[in-house]
Amino acid sequence: MAGAVAPFPIVVLCSGRGSNLQALIDTASVGALPIDIRAVVSDKPKCFALARARDAGIATRARRPRDFPDRAAFDRVLFDDVASFAPKLVVLAGYMRVIDAAVVDAWEGRMINIHPSLLPKYPGLHTHASALGAGDAVHGSSVHYVTAELDGGPVIAQAEVPVETADDADALAARLLPLEHRLLVASVALIATGAIELVGHRVCYRGKPLASPMLLDAQSGLVLR
Repeated sequence: MAGAVAPFPIVVLCSGRGSNLQALIDTASVGALPIDIRAVVSDKPKCFALARARDAGIATRARRPRDFPDRAAFDRVLFDDVASFAPKLVVLAGYMRVIDAAVVDAWEGRMINIHPSLLPKYPGLHTHASALGAGDAVHGSSVHYVTAELDGGPVIAQAEVPVETADDADALAARLLPLEHRLLVASVALIATGAIELVGHRVCYRGKPLASPMLLDAQSGLVLR
């Protein structure tokens, strides 16, 4: 169609079951997310995320870290695979490896991650147990730009969930997961449409730096706060 805008090209990196990937696939498939998922790339050749991608007709690539002498060598080759699909954005959706700093620097402003905590709280693993152990009343998830600092890049948006008295780590994770899906889809949509971008080290919304991360609202999607 004349004047139609081409879908925004992305590559998704996964290590596990790929439920966030599926949220992106499903939303894009009904025309509600203007993206073209050109490939799903993984460090786990047998992970279920790759099966989800193949079922959706999406190209896949997988590399095993043990086939390389060190992390830097693995990441260089893996991101050569990524670059071959010419994405404008790389989405880490349950990708469980720390990426070599030189590779991260090469993709600055073009790579985001979804992390299950209200950053800067609880970078790394076991975030749900950490929130429970600290007695937090509110837990959540964050989408942030990737930097060399583990889970330390500028935060784009967050979703919050109240911690309930009966929660254990599994129950809290299960209740947060649907919000994670919505959070990632909404964040990718804003980047794909040019509403969100990284300028220097600041997240900007429609050209203005965010004073704090956007918040996922139950009715309105992502809102300023």
